[in-house]
Amino acid sequence: MFSLKGKTVLITGASRGLGKGMAVGMAQAGADIIGAGISDMTETQQEVEQTGQSFYPIKMDLSDETKRTHLIEQALALTCKIDVLVNNSGIIRRSPAEEYSLRDWRDVLDLNIDAVFQLSTAAGKHMIARGSGKIINIASMLSFQGGIKVPAYTASKHAVAGLTKALANEWSSKGVCVNAIAPGYMATDNTEALRNDEERSQFIESRIPIGRWGLPEDLAGPAIFLASDASNYVSGHILAVDGGWLNY
Repeated sequence: MFSLKGKTVLITGASRGLGKGMAVGMAQAGADIIGAGISDMTETQQEVEQTGQSFYPIKMDLSDETKRTHLIEQALALTCKIDVLVNNSGIIRRSPAEEYSLRDWRDVLDLNIDAVFQLSTAAGKHMIARGSGKIINIASMLSFQGGIKVPAYTASKHAVAGLTKALANEWSSKGVCVNAIAPGYMATDNTEALRNDEERSQFIESRIPIGRWGLPEDLAGPAIFLASDASNYVSGHILAVDGGWLNY
């Protein structure tokens, strides 16, 4: 039930961090991977191909609305089908709320939710026509909490959770399951500033029941589950992968 053999997965932001961790893990489960993003994906491609699966890179600035509207058709031109879409790309800008610029607000909301909506609806049309598909959005602990000095990120991740449920309500009966993964505090580029703040980093780690920051590979198993037939009766769910953070 957990095999992804014969499936094609499109992952945005696959060059490093969570995107790379999911790409390699899903390839190990048998999927071919299309990676989309602005950064070099050579390392991800090498690790995916070491599993025996194919990797198709698409170099694209997903913050450019005019370009990302063509991503799904470019992916389909390479592989003819998309079984799974993973909306992973996102950014974070930190500043006290009273000093937060409208430019930062718009940049974060554009990539973190507008792009997710555009790609999901474009892929959704393809999946609905085929009668099957899985969409996995990347939410956050800040889909449930308020955070500190990240008002736009928090707003965007609340929106990701809501969009996930809305699309699931419309598309589940058409064979398309839409879910989200909400990572906890993960050791990635987005959290580098927090991890470099020794006092804050130690507090965060002490509050995680498992006792450590998460790693990109910790998302591989949940992503495989939501992409596979094992989750065919799961839709509209926000799966926390947080080391127990929300329970503490």
